[in-house]
Amino acid sequence: MIKVMSAYSQTRWRLDDLLAGTGHPDLDAALRALDEAVTAFEAVRDELGPELTEARFREILDRLEAITELAHSAYALAGLRFAEDTQDPEAQAALARVRQRIAELQNRTLFFELWWKNLEDAAAARLMQGETTRRYWLEHLRAFRAHTLSEPEERIINLKNVTGRQALDTLYDSITNRYTFRLEVDGETKELTRGELMVYARDARPEVRAAAYRELYRVYGADGPILGQIYQGIVQDWRNEYVRLRGFKTPIAARNKMNDLPDEAVEALLTVCRENASLFQRYFRLKARWLGMERLRRYDIYAPVSESKRTYPFAEAVEMVRVAFERFHPRFAELALRVFEAGHVDSEVRKGKQGGAFCWSPSPRLVPWVLLNYQGRVEDVSTMAHELGHAIHAMLAGHHSIFTFHAPLPLAETASTFGEMLLVDYLLEEERDPAVRRDILFAQVDDNYATILRQAFFALFEQTAHEMIAEGATTEALAQAYLENLALQFGDAVEVGEEFRWEWVSIPHIYGTPFYVYAYAFGQLLVLALYRQYRAEGEAFKPRLERILAAGGSVAPAELLAREGIDVRDAAFWQGGFEVFEGLIRTLEAEPLPQQA
Repeated sequence: MIKVMSAYSQTRWRLDDLLAGTGHPDLDAALRALDEAVTAFEAVRDELGPELTEARFREILDRLEAITELAHSAYALAGLRFAEDTQDPEAQAALARVRQRIAELQNRTLFFELWWKNLEDAAAARLMQGETTRRYWLEHLRAFRAHTLSEPEERIINLKNVTGRQALDTLYDSITNRYTFRLEVDGETKELTRGELMVYARDARPEVRAAAYRELYRVYGADGPILGQIYQGIVQDWRNEYVRLRGFKTPIAARNKMNDLPDEAVEALLTVCRENASLFQRYFRLKARWLGMERLRRYDIYAPVSESKRTYPFAEAVEMVRVAFERFHPRFAELALRVFEAGHVDSEVRKGKQGGAFCWSPSPRLVPWVLLNYQGRVEDVSTMAHELGHAIHAMLAGHHSIFTFHAPLPLAETASTFGEMLLVDYLLEEERDPAVRRDILFAQVDDNYATILRQAFFALFEQTAHEMIAEGATTEALAQAYLENLALQFGDAVEVGEEFRWEWVSIPHIYGTPFYVYAYAFGQLLVLALYRQYRAEGEAFKPRLERILAAGGSVAPAELLAREGIDVRDAAFWQGGFEVFEGLIRTLEAEPLPQQA
Protein backbone atom coordinates (compact mmCIF):
# COMPACT_ATOMS: atom_id res chain seq x y z
CA MET A 1 0.00 0.00 0.00
CA ILE A 2 2.84 2.38 0.82
CA LYS A 3 6.57 2.50 0.20
CA VAL A 4 8.06 2.71 3.68
CA MET A 5 10.84 5.28 3.88
CA SER A 6 10.73 5.61 7.65
CA ALA A 7 13.62 4.41 9.79
CA TYR A 8 11.65 4.79 13.01
CA SER A 9 11.46 1.81 15.36
CA GLN A 10 9.77 1.09 18.66
CA THR A 11 11.78 2.45 21.56
CA ARG A 12 11.48 4.09 24.94
CA TRP A 13 11.50 7.85 25.01
CA ARG A 14 14.41 9.95 26.20
CA LEU A 15 13.88 12.33 29.10
CA ASP A 16 17.34 13.82 29.43
CA ASP A 17 16.36 16.93 27.48
CA LEU A 18 13.32 17.75 29.62
CA LEU A 19 15.29 20.05 31.87
CA ALA A 20 17.70 21.11 29.12
CA GLY A 21 17.92 24.86 28.86
CA THR A 22 16.83 25.38 32.46
CA GLY A 23 20.39 25.23 33.81
CA HIS A 24 19.42 22.41 36.18
CA PRO A 25 20.87 18.96 35.46
CA ASP A 26 18.43 16.83 37.42
CA LEU A 27 15.18 16.78 39.35
CA ASP A 28 16.74 17.63 42.71
CA ALA A 29 18.55 20.64 41.24
CA ALA A 30 15.32 21.85 39.61
CA LEU A 31 13.44 21.60 42.90
CA ARG A 32 16.17 23.54 44.69
CA ALA A 33 16.06 26.22 41.99
CA LEU A 34 12.29 26.42 42.32
CA ASP A 35 12.60 26.92 46.06
CA GLU A 36 15.09 29.77 45.54
CA ALA A 37 12.94 31.41 42.84
CA VAL A 38 9.84 31.24 45.01
CA THR A 39 11.72 32.70 47.99
CA ALA A 40 12.72 35.65 45.80
CA PHE A 41 9.18 35.97 44.45
CA GLU A 42 7.69 36.14 47.94
CA ALA A 43 9.49 39.47 48.38
CA VAL A 44 7.10 41.16 45.92
CA ARG A 45 4.10 40.65 48.22
CA ASP A 46 4.49 44.10 49.81
CA GLU A 47 4.58 45.79 46.39
CA LEU A 48 1.16 44.55 45.33
CA GLY A 49 -1.50 47.20 45.32
CA PRO A 50 -3.64 49.34 43.02
CA GLU A 51 -0.74 51.74 42.47
CA LEU A 52 1.53 49.05 40.96
CA THR A 53 2.96 50.22 37.63
CA GLU A 54 2.31 48.32 34.44
CA ALA A 55 6.03 47.76 33.86
CA ARG A 56 6.55 46.30 37.33
CA PHE A 57 3.42 44.16 36.92
CA ARG A 58 4.89 42.64 33.74
CA GLU A 59 8.18 41.95 35.53
CA ILE A 60 6.34 40.14 38.31
CA LEU A 61 4.38 38.12 35.76
CA ASP A 62 7.61 37.19 33.97
CA ARG A 63 9.04 35.81 37.21
CA LEU A 64 5.88 33.85 37.99
CA GLU A 65 5.85 32.50 34.45
CA ALA A 66 9.44 31.25 34.80
CA ILE A 67 8.57 29.55 38.09
CA THR A 68 5.49 27.92 36.55
CA GLU A 69 7.37 26.64 33.52
CA LEU A 70 10.13 25.07 35.61
CA ALA A 71 7.54 23.50 37.92
CA HIS A 72 5.73 21.99 34.91
CA SER A 73 8.99 20.53 33.60
CA ALA A 74 9.95 19.05 36.98
CA TYR A 75 6.51 17.53 37.41
CA ALA A 76 6.61 16.12 33.86
CA LEU A 77 9.98 14.47 34.51
CA ALA A 78 8.61 12.68 37.56
CA GLY A 79 5.30 11.86 35.84
CA LEU A 80 6.88 10.48 32.68
CA ARG A 81 9.29 8.32 34.69
CA PHE A 82 6.30 6.96 36.59
CA ALA A 83 4.46 6.24 33.32
CA GLU A 84 7.49 4.28 32.08
CA ASP A 85 7.16 1.89 35.01
CA THR A 86 4.36 2.45 37.47
CA GLN A 87 5.74 -0.36 39.66
CA ASP A 88 9.16 1.27 40.16
CA PRO A 89 9.35 2.31 43.84
CA GLU A 90 11.80 5.11 43.07
CA ALA A 91 9.50 6.54 40.38
CA GLN A 92 6.52 6.32 42.74
CA ALA A 93 8.44 8.08 45.49
CA ALA A 94 9.76 10.77 43.14
CA LEU A 95 6.28 11.57 41.84
CA ALA A 96 4.88 11.81 45.37
CA ARG A 97 7.81 14.02 46.43
CA VAL A 98 7.42 16.37 43.46
CA ARG A 99 3.70 16.71 44.02
CA GLN A 100 4.27 17.60 47.66
CA ARG A 101 7.01 20.12 46.89
CA ILE A 102 5.06 21.81 44.11
CA ALA A 103 1.97 22.08 46.32
CA GLU A 104 4.11 23.77 48.98
CA LEU A 105 5.62 26.15 46.41
CA GLN A 106 2.16 26.95 45.02
CA ASN A 107 1.08 27.89 48.51
CA ARG A 108 3.97 30.33 48.80
CA THR A 109 3.01 32.09 45.54
CA LEU A 110 -0.72 31.94 46.18
CA PHE A 111 -0.77 35.48 47.50
CA PHE A 112 -0.37 36.86 43.97
CA GLU A 113 -3.36 35.00 42.56
CA LEU A 114 -5.57 36.00 45.50
CA TRP A 115 -4.48 39.64 45.25
CA TRP A 116 -5.21 39.62 41.53
CA LYS A 117 -8.66 38.09 41.89
CA ASN A 118 -9.68 40.67 44.49
CA LEU A 119 -8.21 43.74 42.79
CA GLU A 120 -10.73 46.38 41.77
CA ASP A 121 -11.84 46.16 38.13
CA ALA A 122 -10.43 49.54 37.09
CA ALA A 123 -6.96 48.78 38.45
CA ALA A 124 -6.98 45.31 36.88
CA ALA A 125 -7.99 46.72 33.50
CA ARG A 126 -5.14 49.23 33.64
CA LEU A 127 -2.53 46.59 34.47
CA MET A 128 -3.73 44.27 31.68
CA GLN A 129 -3.45 46.91 28.97
CA GLY A 130 -0.01 45.79 27.84
CA GLU A 131 -0.72 42.07 28.03
CA THR A 132 -1.32 39.91 24.96
CA THR A 133 -0.69 36.17 25.32
CA ARG A 134 -1.27 36.24 29.11
CA ARG A 135 -4.40 38.38 29.05
CA TYR A 136 -6.95 35.57 28.89
CA TRP A 137 -5.26 33.76 31.79
CA LEU A 138 -5.51 36.89 33.88
CA GLU A 139 -9.15 37.38 32.96
CA HIS A 140 -9.98 33.73 33.63
CA LEU A 141 -8.43 33.93 37.10
CA ARG A 142 -10.70 36.83 37.97
CA ALA A 143 -13.70 34.85 36.79
CA PHE A 144 -13.16 32.53 39.78
CA ARG A 145 -13.42 35.36 42.30
CA ALA A 146 -16.76 34.15 43.63
CA HIS A 147 -15.35 30.66 44.21
CA THR A 148 -12.06 31.66 45.85
CA LEU A 149 -11.42 31.21 49.55
CA SER A 150 -9.09 33.02 51.93
CA GLU A 151 -5.33 32.52 51.59
CA PRO A 152 -5.05 30.18 54.61
CA GLU A 153 -7.95 28.08 53.28
CA GLU A 154 -6.47 27.92 49.78
CA ARG A 155 -3.15 26.82 51.23
CA ILE A 156 -4.83 24.05 53.17
CA ILE A 157 -6.61 22.84 50.04
CA ASN A 158 -3.37 22.76 48.04
CA LEU A 159 -1.70 20.63 50.71
CA LYS A 160 -4.79 18.50 51.18
CA ASN A 161 -4.92 17.65 47.47
CA VAL A 162 -1.48 16.05 47.62
CA THR A 163 -2.63 13.51 50.20
CA GLY A 164 -6.27 13.62 49.06
CA ARG A 165 -7.45 13.30 45.47
CA GLN A 166 -3.97 13.11 43.95
CA ALA A 167 -2.81 10.41 46.37
CA LEU A 168 -5.98 8.39 45.79
CA ASP A 169 -5.54 8.68 42.02
CA THR A 170 -1.90 7.58 42.25
CA LEU A 171 -2.96 4.63 44.42
CA TYR A 172 -5.56 3.70 41.79
CA ASP A 173 -2.91 3.82 39.04
CA SER A 174 -0.46 1.77 41.08
CA ILE A 175 -3.06 -0.91 41.80
CA THR A 176 -4.51 -1.20 38.32
CA ASN A 177 -1.28 -0.92 36.34
CA ARG A 178 0.13 -3.96 38.13
CA TYR A 179 -2.76 -6.11 36.89
CA THR A 180 -2.01 -9.03 34.62
CA PHE A 181 -4.66 -11.03 32.81
CA ARG A 182 -4.77 -14.68 31.82
CA LEU A 183 -6.45 -15.73 28.59
CA GLU A 184 -6.55 -19.11 26.91
CA VAL A 185 -6.23 -18.77 23.14
CA ASP A 186 -5.64 -21.64 20.70
CA GLY A 187 -4.90 -24.01 23.57
CA GLU A 188 -2.28 -21.73 25.12
CA THR A 189 -2.76 -19.73 28.31
CA LYS A 190 -1.23 -16.27 27.92
CA GLU A 191 -0.35 -13.74 30.62
CA LEU A 192 -1.17 -10.29 29.26
CA THR A 193 -1.21 -6.58 30.08
CA ARG A 194 -4.53 -4.78 29.71
CA GLY A 195 -3.47 -3.39 26.34
CA GLU A 196 -2.50 -6.83 25.11
CA LEU A 197 -5.73 -8.35 26.44
CA MET A 198 -7.92 -5.79 24.69
CA VAL A 199 -6.48 -6.81 21.32
CA TYR A 200 -8.67 -9.88 21.76
CA ALA A 201 -11.75 -7.71 22.35
CA ARG A 202 -11.58 -7.13 18.59
CA ASP A 203 -10.87 -10.75 17.70
CA ALA A 204 -12.92 -12.33 14.94
CA ARG A 205 -13.93 -15.21 17.23
CA PRO A 206 -16.96 -14.48 19.45
CA GLU A 207 -15.80 -16.83 22.20
CA VAL A 208 -12.40 -15.12 22.40
CA ARG A 209 -13.99 -11.65 22.64
CA ALA A 210 -16.26 -12.84 25.43
CA ALA A 211 -13.37 -14.47 27.28
CA ALA A 212 -11.26 -11.30 27.03
CA TYR A 213 -13.99 -9.09 28.54
CA ARG A 214 -14.83 -11.63 31.23
CA GLU A 215 -11.18 -11.79 32.25
CA LEU A 216 -10.89 -7.99 32.23
CA TYR A 217 -13.79 -7.54 34.60
CA ARG A 218 -12.93 -10.62 36.65
CA VAL A 219 -9.68 -8.91 37.61
CA TYR A 220 -11.19 -5.44 38.09
CA GLY A 221 -14.24 -6.92 39.79
CA ALA A 222 -12.07 -8.79 42.29
CA ASP A 223 -10.83 -5.39 43.47
CA GLY A 224 -14.16 -3.70 42.73
CA PRO A 225 -15.00 -2.90 46.36
CA ILE A 226 -11.52 -1.41 46.92
CA LEU A 227 -11.48 0.56 43.66
CA GLY A 228 -15.01 1.68 44.43
CA GLN A 229 -13.91 3.00 47.83
CA ILE A 230 -11.09 4.93 46.15
CA TYR A 231 -13.65 6.46 43.79
CA GLN A 232 -15.97 7.33 46.66
CA GLY A 233 -13.09 9.13 48.40
CA ILE A 234 -12.24 11.12 45.27
CA VAL A 235 -15.88 12.08 44.70
CA GLN A 236 -16.39 13.11 48.32
CA ASP A 237 -13.22 15.19 48.19
CA TRP A 238 -14.42 16.86 44.97
CA ARG A 239 -17.81 17.73 46.47
CA ASN A 240 -16.32 18.97 49.73
CA GLU A 241 -14.03 21.37 47.91
CA TYR A 242 -16.06 22.54 44.94
CA VAL A 243 -19.67 22.42 46.13
CA ARG A 244 -19.46 22.90 49.89
CA LEU A 245 -16.45 25.21 50.10
CA ARG A 246 -16.26 26.98 46.73
CA GLY A 247 -20.01 27.22 46.22
CA PHE A 248 -20.53 25.65 42.80
CA LYS A 249 -24.11 24.55 42.27
CA THR A 250 -23.19 21.06 41.08
CA PRO A 251 -20.03 18.95 40.85
CA ILE A 252 -19.95 19.20 37.05
CA ALA A 253 -20.35 22.99 37.20
CA ALA A 254 -16.82 23.21 38.64
CA ARG A 255 -15.39 21.39 35.61
CA ASN A 256 -17.46 23.57 33.27
CA LYS A 257 -15.99 26.67 34.90
CA MET A 258 -12.45 25.29 34.53
CA ASN A 259 -13.24 24.63 30.87
CA ASP A 260 -14.75 28.13 30.60
CA LEU A 261 -17.90 26.65 29.13
CA PRO A 262 -21.44 27.78 30.01
CA ASP A 263 -23.34 25.14 31.97
CA GLU A 264 -26.09 25.29 29.36
CA ALA A 265 -23.63 24.34 26.60
CA VAL A 266 -22.59 21.16 28.42
CA GLU A 267 -26.21 20.40 29.28
CA ALA A 268 -27.17 20.78 25.61
CA LEU A 269 -24.33 18.48 24.56
CA LEU A 270 -25.22 15.70 27.02
CA THR A 271 -28.94 16.00 26.33
CA VAL A 272 -28.47 15.65 22.57
CA CYS A 273 -26.13 12.68 23.11
CA ARG A 274 -28.70 10.95 25.31
CA GLU A 275 -31.45 11.61 22.77
CA ASN A 276 -29.35 10.09 19.98
CA ALA A 277 -28.69 6.79 21.74
CA SER A 278 -31.25 5.26 19.38
CA LEU A 279 -29.07 6.20 16.39
CA PHE A 280 -26.22 4.12 17.78
CA GLN A 281 -28.65 1.33 18.62
CA ARG A 282 -29.63 1.34 14.94
CA TYR A 283 -25.97 0.83 14.07
CA PHE A 284 -25.60 -2.03 16.57
CA ARG A 285 -28.55 -3.82 14.96
CA LEU A 286 -26.91 -3.36 11.55
CA LYS A 287 -23.61 -4.71 12.84
CA ALA A 288 -25.36 -7.73 14.33
CA ARG A 289 -26.69 -8.59 10.85
CA TRP A 290 -23.19 -8.27 9.41
CA LEU A 291 -21.89 -10.64 12.08
CA GLY A 292 -24.75 -13.09 11.50
CA MET A 293 -26.15 -12.57 15.01
CA GLU A 294 -29.68 -11.90 16.16
CA ARG A 295 -28.41 -9.38 18.69
CA LEU A 296 -25.01 -8.02 19.62
CA ARG A 297 -23.58 -8.79 23.02
CA ARG A 298 -21.53 -6.11 24.74
CA TYR A 299 -18.54 -8.32 23.92
CA ASP A 300 -19.19 -7.75 20.21
CA ILE A 301 -19.29 -3.95 20.05
CA TYR A 302 -15.82 -3.70 18.48
CA ALA A 303 -15.86 -7.01 16.62
CA PRO A 304 -14.38 -6.97 13.10
CA VAL A 305 -16.87 -7.64 10.33
CA SER A 306 -14.36 -9.62 8.28
CA GLU A 307 -11.51 -12.06 8.90
CA SER A 308 -8.83 -9.54 7.94
CA LYS A 309 -5.59 -10.12 9.88
CA ARG A 310 -3.83 -7.04 8.52
CA THR A 311 -1.22 -5.56 10.83
CA TYR A 312 1.17 -2.66 10.29
CA PRO A 313 4.82 -2.63 11.32
CA PHE A 314 5.69 0.40 13.41
CA ALA A 315 7.82 2.07 10.73
CA GLU A 316 5.01 1.66 8.19
CA ALA A 317 2.53 3.17 10.64
CA VAL A 318 4.74 6.23 11.11
CA GLU A 319 4.96 6.68 7.36
CA MET A 320 1.22 6.28 6.90
CA VAL A 321 0.51 8.95 9.49
CA ARG A 322 3.13 11.24 7.96
CA VAL A 323 1.64 10.95 4.47
CA ALA A 324 -1.93 11.41 5.73
CA PHE A 325 -0.94 14.56 7.58
CA GLU A 326 1.19 15.89 4.72
CA ARG A 327 -1.70 15.61 2.28
CA PHE A 328 -3.62 17.96 4.55
CA HIS A 329 -0.75 20.31 5.32
CA PRO A 330 3.04 19.79 5.12
CA ARG A 331 3.48 21.58 8.42
CA PHE A 332 1.33 18.99 10.19
CA ALA A 333 3.60 16.21 8.91
CA GLU A 334 6.76 18.10 9.84
CA LEU A 335 5.56 18.70 13.39
CA ALA A 336 4.49 15.06 13.82
CA LEU A 337 7.92 13.77 12.74
CA ARG A 338 9.58 16.23 15.11
CA VAL A 339 8.25 14.16 18.05
CA PHE A 340 9.99 11.01 16.76
CA GLU A 341 13.17 12.88 15.89
CA ALA A 342 13.35 14.27 19.41
CA GLY A 343 13.14 10.75 20.84
CA HIS A 344 9.95 11.64 22.67
CA VAL A 345 7.88 8.53 21.83
CA ASP A 346 7.63 5.47 24.08
CA SER A 347 5.77 2.87 22.04
CA GLU A 348 6.90 -0.44 23.56
CA VAL A 349 4.51 -2.78 25.37
CA ARG A 350 5.97 -3.60 28.81
CA LYS A 351 4.66 -4.92 32.08
CA GLY A 352 4.29 -2.12 34.58
CA LYS A 353 4.17 0.58 31.92
CA GLN A 354 1.10 2.80 32.03
CA GLY A 355 -1.58 1.46 29.73
CA GLY A 356 -3.34 3.31 26.94
CA ALA A 357 -1.82 6.35 25.30
CA PHE A 358 -1.28 10.03 26.00
CA CYS A 359 0.54 13.16 24.89
CA TRP A 360 2.25 15.26 27.56
CA SER A 361 3.17 18.85 26.68
CA PRO A 362 5.03 20.32 29.67
CA SER A 363 6.12 23.61 28.11
CA PRO A 364 5.76 25.69 24.94
CA ARG A 365 9.54 25.50 24.49
CA LEU A 366 9.61 21.67 24.44
CA VAL A 367 8.58 19.07 21.88
CA PRO A 368 5.79 17.03 23.54
CA TRP A 369 6.18 13.44 24.77
CA VAL A 370 3.89 10.69 23.45
CA LEU A 371 3.16 7.35 25.12
CA LEU A 372 1.82 4.51 22.99
CA ASN A 373 1.40 0.78 23.51
CA TYR A 374 1.81 -0.13 19.84
CA GLN A 375 0.84 -3.63 18.71
CA GLY A 376 0.31 -3.21 14.97
CA ARG A 377 -3.45 -3.10 14.69
CA VAL A 378 -5.18 -0.48 12.56
CA GLU A 379 -6.56 1.03 15.76
CA ASP A 380 -2.99 1.38 17.04
CA VAL A 381 -2.12 3.37 13.92
CA SER A 382 -5.18 5.49 14.59
CA THR A 383 -4.07 6.04 18.19
CA MET A 384 -0.67 7.15 16.91
CA ALA A 385 -2.36 9.72 14.65
CA HIS A 386 -4.54 10.84 17.58
CA GLU A 387 -1.68 11.44 20.02
CA LEU A 388 0.50 13.09 17.38
CA GLY A 389 -2.46 15.39 16.69
CA HIS A 390 -2.25 16.47 20.33
CA ALA A 391 1.47 17.15 19.87
CA ILE A 392 0.82 19.21 16.74
CA HIS A 393 -1.81 21.20 18.63
CA ALA A 394 0.72 22.00 21.36
CA MET A 395 3.46 23.00 18.94
CA LEU A 396 1.15 25.24 16.91
CA ALA A 397 0.31 27.03 20.17
CA GLY A 398 3.95 27.19 21.22
CA HIS A 399 4.15 30.97 20.82
CA HIS A 400 1.93 31.46 23.88
CA SER A 401 2.84 31.83 27.52
CA ILE A 402 2.88 28.72 29.70
CA PHE A 403 -0.31 30.20 31.17
CA THR A 404 -2.21 30.13 27.85
CA PHE A 405 -0.36 27.38 26.01
CA HIS A 406 -2.59 24.38 26.73
CA ALA A 407 -5.94 24.18 24.98
CA PRO A 408 -8.90 23.88 27.38
CA LEU A 409 -10.41 20.41 27.64
CA PRO A 410 -13.34 21.05 25.27
CA LEU A 411 -10.89 21.92 22.47
CA ALA A 412 -8.08 19.60 23.54
CA GLU A 413 -9.35 16.77 21.32
CA THR A 414 -9.75 18.88 18.17
CA ALA A 415 -6.40 18.25 16.48
CA SER A 416 -6.16 14.67 17.72
CA THR A 417 -9.55 13.62 16.39
CA PHE A 418 -9.03 15.56 13.15
CA GLY A 419 -5.75 13.68 12.72
CA GLU A 420 -7.54 10.37 13.09
CA MET A 421 -10.02 11.35 10.40
CA LEU A 422 -7.21 12.36 8.05
CA LEU A 423 -5.68 8.93 8.55
CA VAL A 424 -8.98 7.10 7.96
CA ASP A 425 -9.59 8.99 4.72
CA TYR A 426 -6.08 8.11 3.58
CA LEU A 427 -6.52 4.43 4.44
CA LEU A 428 -9.86 4.23 2.65
CA GLU A 429 -8.32 5.73 -0.49
CA GLU A 430 -5.12 3.66 -0.49
CA GLU A 431 -6.24 0.26 0.79
CA ARG A 432 -7.10 -2.20 -2.00
CA ASP A 433 -8.37 -5.11 0.11
CA PRO A 434 -12.19 -4.77 0.35
CA ALA A 435 -12.23 -6.61 3.69
CA VAL A 436 -9.69 -4.22 5.20
CA ARG A 437 -11.55 -1.22 3.78
CA ARG A 438 -14.77 -2.45 5.29
CA ASP A 439 -13.08 -3.02 8.63
CA ILE A 440 -11.72 0.52 8.52
CA LEU A 441 -15.16 1.99 7.83
CA PHE A 442 -16.79 -0.07 10.57
CA ALA A 443 -13.94 0.85 12.91
CA GLN A 444 -14.56 4.53 12.21
CA VAL A 445 -18.20 4.14 13.25
CA ASP A 446 -17.13 2.06 16.27
CA ASP A 447 -14.74 4.84 17.25
CA ASN A 448 -17.50 7.41 16.94
CA TYR A 449 -19.52 5.35 19.39
CA ALA A 450 -16.56 5.06 21.76
CA THR A 451 -15.79 8.77 21.59
CA ILE A 452 -19.27 10.26 21.58
CA LEU A 453 -21.96 8.11 23.15
CA ARG A 454 -19.78 6.04 25.47
CA GLN A 455 -18.03 9.12 26.87
CA ALA A 456 -21.27 11.09 27.19
CA PHE A 457 -22.84 8.24 29.13
CA PHE A 458 -19.75 8.06 31.35
CA ALA A 459 -20.37 11.73 32.15
CA LEU A 460 -24.04 11.02 32.82
CA PHE A 461 -22.99 8.20 35.15
CA GLU A 462 -20.56 10.54 36.91
CA GLN A 463 -23.38 12.99 37.56
CA THR A 464 -25.48 10.18 39.03
CA ALA A 465 -22.59 8.73 41.04
CA HIS A 466 -21.60 12.07 42.57
CA GLU A 467 -25.14 12.57 43.82
CA MET A 468 -25.47 8.97 45.05
CA ILE A 469 -22.18 9.12 46.94
CA ALA A 470 -23.27 12.36 48.60
CA GLU A 471 -26.25 10.37 49.92
CA GLY A 472 -24.03 7.55 51.20
CA ALA A 473 -24.40 5.03 48.35
CA THR A 474 -22.43 1.79 48.57
CA THR A 475 -20.07 0.52 45.88
CA GLU A 476 -22.63 -2.16 45.06
CA ALA A 477 -25.32 0.48 44.55
CA LEU A 478 -22.99 2.36 42.19
CA ALA A 479 -22.37 -0.83 40.23
CA GLN A 480 -26.12 -1.33 39.88
CA ALA A 481 -26.55 2.28 38.74
CA TYR A 482 -23.88 1.70 36.12
CA LEU A 483 -25.79 -1.32 34.76
CA GLU A 484 -28.87 0.90 34.50
CA ASN A 485 -26.77 3.47 32.63
CA LEU A 486 -25.76 0.75 30.14
CA ALA A 487 -29.37 -0.36 29.74
CA LEU A 488 -30.38 3.19 28.76
CA GLN A 489 -27.40 3.47 26.42
CA PHE A 490 -27.95 0.18 24.55
CA GLY A 491 -31.69 -0.38 24.83
CA ASP A 492 -32.68 -3.78 23.45
CA ALA A 493 -30.02 -3.61 20.70
CA VAL A 494 -27.21 -5.04 22.84
CA GLU A 495 -27.14 -7.74 25.49
CA VAL A 496 -25.05 -6.67 28.48
CA GLY A 497 -23.44 -9.28 30.74
CA GLU A 498 -23.52 -8.95 34.51
CA GLU A 499 -19.72 -8.55 34.71
CA PHE A 500 -20.01 -5.11 33.05
CA ARG A 501 -21.26 -3.78 36.38
CA TRP A 502 -17.53 -3.22 37.09
CA GLU A 503 -16.69 -1.36 33.90
CA TRP A 504 -16.80 2.02 35.64
CA VAL A 505 -13.95 1.13 38.03
CA SER A 506 -11.75 0.47 34.97
CA ILE A 507 -12.05 4.04 33.60
CA PRO A 508 -9.03 6.09 34.79
CA HIS A 509 -10.43 9.46 33.69
CA ILE A 510 -13.33 9.46 36.15
CA TYR A 511 -10.75 9.02 38.91
CA GLY A 512 -7.99 11.37 37.80
CA THR A 513 -10.04 14.17 36.22
CA PRO A 514 -13.73 14.14 37.17
CA PHE A 515 -16.02 15.02 34.24
CA TYR A 516 -13.08 15.09 31.80
CA VAL A 517 -14.87 12.61 29.56
CA TYR A 518 -17.48 14.92 28.06
CA ALA A 519 -14.60 16.73 26.34
CA TYR A 520 -14.26 13.69 24.07
CA ALA A 521 -17.86 13.92 22.92
CA PHE A 522 -17.53 17.70 22.57
CA GLY A 523 -14.37 17.33 20.51
CA GLN A 524 -15.62 14.50 18.30
CA LEU A 525 -18.89 16.21 17.38
CA LEU A 526 -17.02 19.46 16.80
CA VAL A 527 -14.53 17.74 14.52
CA LEU A 528 -17.28 15.96 12.58
CA ALA A 529 -18.72 19.39 11.79
CA LEU A 530 -15.29 20.86 11.00
CA TYR A 531 -14.33 17.91 8.82
CA ARG A 532 -17.53 18.28 6.86
CA GLN A 533 -16.54 21.91 6.22
CA TYR A 534 -13.05 20.81 5.18
CA ARG A 535 -14.44 18.36 2.64
CA ALA A 536 -16.72 21.07 1.26
CA GLU A 537 -14.26 23.99 1.29
CA GLY A 538 -10.87 22.36 0.70
CA GLU A 539 -7.93 24.76 0.92
CA ALA A 540 -10.10 27.61 2.14
CA PHE A 541 -10.87 25.67 5.32
CA LYS A 542 -7.28 25.06 6.47
CA PRO A 543 -6.60 28.54 7.92
CA ARG A 544 -9.73 28.19 10.08
CA LEU A 545 -8.43 25.02 11.70
CA GLU A 546 -4.98 26.53 12.16
CA ARG A 547 -6.53 29.56 13.90
CA ILE A 548 -8.42 27.31 16.32
CA LEU A 549 -5.35 25.21 17.11
CA ALA A 550 -2.88 28.11 17.30
CA ALA A 551 -5.12 29.84 19.86
CA GLY A 552 -4.18 27.20 22.45
CA GLY A 553 -5.78 28.34 25.70
CA SER A 554 -5.60 32.06 24.97
CA VAL A 555 -9.34 32.58 24.50
CA ALA A 556 -12.54 31.08 25.90
CA PRO A 557 -13.68 28.03 23.85
CA ALA A 558 -17.17 29.37 23.23
CA GLU A 559 -15.77 32.73 22.09
CA LEU A 560 -13.15 31.13 19.84
CA LEU A 561 -15.74 28.93 18.16
CA ALA A 562 -18.21 31.81 17.89
CA ARG A 563 -15.62 33.60 15.75
CA GLU A 564 -15.92 30.65 13.38
CA GLY A 565 -19.73 30.75 13.40
CA ILE A 566 -20.31 27.97 15.97
CA ASP A 567 -22.71 28.40 18.92
CA VAL A 568 -22.03 25.67 21.48
CA ARG A 569 -25.22 26.50 23.41
CA ASP A 570 -27.32 25.54 20.39
CA ALA A 571 -28.59 21.96 20.49
CA ALA A 572 -28.96 22.12 16.70
CA PHE A 573 -25.18 22.44 16.38
CA TRP A 574 -24.61 19.22 18.30
CA GLN A 575 -27.37 17.52 16.34
CA GLY A 576 -25.49 18.45 13.16
CA GLY A 577 -22.60 16.26 14.26
CA PHE A 578 -24.97 13.33 14.64
CA GLU A 579 -26.24 13.93 11.12
CA VAL A 580 -22.70 13.39 9.83
CA PHE A 581 -22.52 10.19 11.86
CA GLU A 582 -25.87 9.05 10.46
CA GLY A 583 -24.41 9.50 6.98
CA LEU A 584 -21.73 6.94 7.85
CA ILE A 585 -24.42 4.52 8.99
CA ARG A 586 -26.36 5.00 5.74
CA THR A 587 -23.19 4.22 3.80
CA LEU A 588 -22.85 0.94 5.65
CA GLU A 589 -26.54 0.13 5.29
CA ALA A 590 -26.11 0.43 1.52
CA GLU A 591 -23.39 -2.25 1.53
CA PRO A 592 -24.67 -5.74 0.61
CA LEU A 593 -24.62 -8.13 3.54
CA PRO A 594 -22.14 -11.02 3.20
CA GLN A 595 -24.82 -13.55 2.32
CA GLN A 596 -26.13 -11.15 -0.36
CA ALA A 597 -22.74 -10.43 -1.92
